[in-house]
Amino acid sequence: MTSMSDETPRSGQGPAAAAGGASRTEGAAEAGEPDGIAAQLRALAGAKERLQGLLSAVLAIGGDLDLPAVLHRIVTTAMELGGARYGALGILAPSGDRLEQFITAGLSPQERAALEGIDFPRGRGVLGHLIRHPEPLRVSDIAAHPASVGFPPGHPPMRTLLGVAITVRGEIYGDLYLSERQDGRPFDEADEEVVRALAGAAGIAIENARLFGYVRDSAAQFQRMLLPTLPDLSPFSGAAVYRTAASPAGVGGDWYDAVILPDRACAAVIGDVVGHDLHAAAAMAQARNMLRALLYDRRSPPSSVLTQLDRTVHAITDLPVTTAFLARIEPADGQGWTIHWSTAGHPPPLVLGPDGGTWYLQGDPGIPIGVDTAIHRPDHSHRLPDGATVLFFTDGLIERPDRHLDEGLDALARLAAEHAALPLEELVRALADHHPGDGHDDMAVLAIRTPKRS
Repeated sequence: MTSMSDETPRSGQGPAAAAGGASRTEGAAEAGEPDGIAAQLRALAGAKERLQGLLSAVLAIGGDLDLPAVLHRIVTTAMELGGARYGALGILAPSGDRLEQFITAGLSPQERAALEGIDFPRGRGVLGHLIRHPEPLRVSDIAAHPASVGFPPGHPPMRTLLGVAITVRGEIYGDLYLSERQDGRPFDEADEEVVRALAGAAGIAIENARLFGYVRDSAAQFQRMLLPTLPDLSPFSGAAVYRTAASPAGVGGDWYDAVILPDRACAAVIGDVVGHDLHAAAAMAQARNMLRALLYDRRSPPSSVLTQLDRTVHAITDLPVTTAFLARIEPADGQGWTIHWSTAGHPPPLVLGPDGGTWYLQGDPGIPIGVDTAIHRPDHSHRLPDGATVLFFTDGLIERPDRHLDEGLDALARLAAEHAALPLEELVRALADHHPGDGHDDMAVLAIRTPKRS
């Protein structure tokens, strides 16, 4: 996808700047006349409106933390403030001598189609001039500029250009370009001042977005280090996936685990500690480790294990409120399997039958851990056929603020049925990739599949 052109000019007083100077002189001469006073008031109102627009734009840009969104918003905001038809942001390569990315806005679908297959500018022509001389540039006729090398075939006609460098921590990050004012006039000094101010704020917003991305990636890696790699669950099969929230950046409290117990039953747990910070992550790791120890220590009903976990964390740590679902899958009398479970305020797992049918393991949800250690949580049980898949998940997979929880559960059941034929690893990834939630919370999915009994 190309750009606006491989152009860029040097600074200089164009006709617009001269026109601006003339209007100020006339305004001063006519200050005592009613028409002159009215013109001055209109100019003041226009300046105030432009300043307000700039302030609003700076706040809007600073509110984005996703770098691609920040870059696109910078371009469109500059277009609005400069009244331009086209805008672009060229990102410099680490070497600083060429453009590595080129983000455009304002091109119609037909104009974009005409440029299909043409690479973005590499920093020749007028755009290259701005790379080599990063002072603000205004050009009233791109074709007449000494550095101009012309436009590629299919490029929309562009005559005027305003270019401003964007710096991040004192280094030039890229250049912001505008072309073709909507009123047909060249860009003037006032346009340059506003876009320069926007470029200054853009540098801060870009740096914030880059830091946010670094923190988010580091947090996701840290979270995965805290979560276990599932052990060999033979004869059962298992798979799990964890995804961080789109925002805020930070470690979360979602957790899962699955182990084969000494009596050969398969224990599986999924939970969610309230919070999105290091405290929640540390609490999650504590709860998971304690629960694994309790599972190995005794053959107790799931409700008793959850109660013991609740009492233990209450006595020795300050674990935040935590939801959890603990299940134990063991051979049933005769054929198939039996799943025994208890829940501490957590969403019910979805069972995906070998024939593609789906149902939820509904039951009294119990109270979350960390609320009241004296309140009993009930146990439940259900028969499972050979080849059944139990899908445990956290609420980030299904929740949206604009709809009821049951709608999210129904959407997940349909999604699971659509992907029922996939291997477990691909199944959990498909559920995380196409989740019915809004993406504003962490999500974890754990899948356990029952084997065939001989």
